[in-house]
Amino acid sequence: MGEKSEKVGVGFPIIVTFDHDVEDKAAVEGLLEVQAEKPAEGAWRWVSARKVIYRTKTYWQPHQKVLFTARLSQLPGNTGAKDVSRSFAVGVKNISVVNTRSHQMKVYRDGKLAKKIPISAGRGGLIRNGVDVYLTTSGVHLTMGKKPVETMTSSWMGVTDPKDPRYYKEEIPWAVRISDSGEYVHQSAGYYQFLGRSNQSHGCVRATPAGAKWFYGIAQRGDVVKITGTKRKLQWNNGWSYWQLNWTEWKKGSALKS
Repeated sequence: MGEKSEKVGVGFPIIVTFDHDVEDKAAVEGLLEVQAEKPAEGAWRWVSARKVIYRTKTYWQPHQKVLFTARLSQLPGNTGAKDVSRSFAVGVKNISVVNTRSHQMKVYRDGKLAKKIPISAGRGGLIRNGVDVYLTTSGVHLTMGKKPVETMTSSWMGVTDPKDPRYYKEEIPWAVRISDSGEYVHQSAGYYQFLGRSNQSHGCVRATPAGAKWFYGIAQRGDVVKITGTKRKLQWNNGWSYWQLNWTEWKKGSALKS
């Protein structure tokens, strides 16, 4: 949204999508430039013939500006194209740690503990293709967006009949998305007696009304949410979960040798 209207989190990725397949990935990648006020080592990873993603080795330093430039006019045979630039501002370093066993979420801002929030995570118990889809995924998530009210339904697991006992359709306040598989940090729709005590959700991280509203207010796209304590591992390509790959593995997706 631009540096003047939005600040992003320290895990924020740069995602470039082309309008057709890229044949010479190395040539194109060599024309993608990232300039940070507080420089950090980074690398691109191709995830398809049309999409490449930039991630730093360690998180961005907070409180700085970053400029991305695609010098596509310099690509041989592509002289009709224009260069593209985007700048963004990295804001506060928000790191949230969710422990699904102690049922607590601790939120650190610029290294200092800002708040402890009682939570309830995924209870487990629904196996699909060998995966317990009712478990919250453990790993390093990034916040991807947020809505003051999100409509959540059971259609993600194929349940659309209101007569089905597993059916639900709820308007959920203060919803911050953390994966593509439907995981959010959000206000619990009742069931407050379980917060801080047991896991009862379908996979989301439920929080108290005051805690969820506060978290929603400070959440930036690209903030880090580390979840521990479940047997279900977050896949690196589930949403913006690129930090699930170690640095050596991440760099293997680059088309450049160095």
